[in-house]
Amino acid sequence: MKLKIAPSILSADFGKMNEEIASVEPFSDLIHVDVMDGHFVPNLTFGAPVVKCFKHKLPLECHLMITNPEKYVKAFAEAGAEMITIHVEAAGNKTSEILKQIRALGVKPALSLNPPTPIEAVRPYLDEVDAILVMTVNPGFGGQAFIEDCLSKISTLRRWKPTLEIGVDGGVNAETAPLAIQAGATVLIAGSYIFKAKNREEAIRKLRV
Repeated sequence: MKLKIAPSILSADFGKMNEEIASVEPFSDLIHVDVMDGHFVPNLTFGAPVVKCFKHKLPLECHLMITNPEKYVKAFAEAGAEMITIHVEAAGNKTSEILKQIRALGVKPALSLNPPTPIEAVRPYLDEVDAILVMTVNPGFGGQAFIEDCLSKISTLRRWKPTLEIGVDGGVNAETAPLAIQAGATVLIAGSYIFKAKNREEAIRKLRV
């Protein structure tokens, strides 16, 4: 499977978001949008009305780190998301229902899990998603250190479903990217590593090595 790079705009300058997106689009495959509600995670970012104003040529993946995601997936679909990722911890026993809701909106459904959550939590849904996103930091803030113990989740997913798209999010940089790729990741989501780099094109190129 082709490796994809998805800059996370959580680390971009919110005051000039469209310029920030334009600065990385020529070298990337997706744009990763972290949506935080201040409840499921401690941080607060932006809602669907702001996402709708983004100017982008690449697909948007909206990663909903929010409580009650079923209330908001329609708004993010209408805001232009090509993929919507929900958390198994937030969806609970509604997970399957919400994934179906996302697909019915014409959007790709994906599922994410936090570092403390066992990988078995997502296994029942592997045939209902287009991707699984493995968090390699505790979600809420950018710039955290990569948790290497999470690599075993990626390799387990790859063994369970060889064709699955597997994303890795948190602490991804030129040193940790090869570890994630070796474990079986196919989408590298990087925020501060890209947006704080002096040369963003070069930073992204290093992730592809």
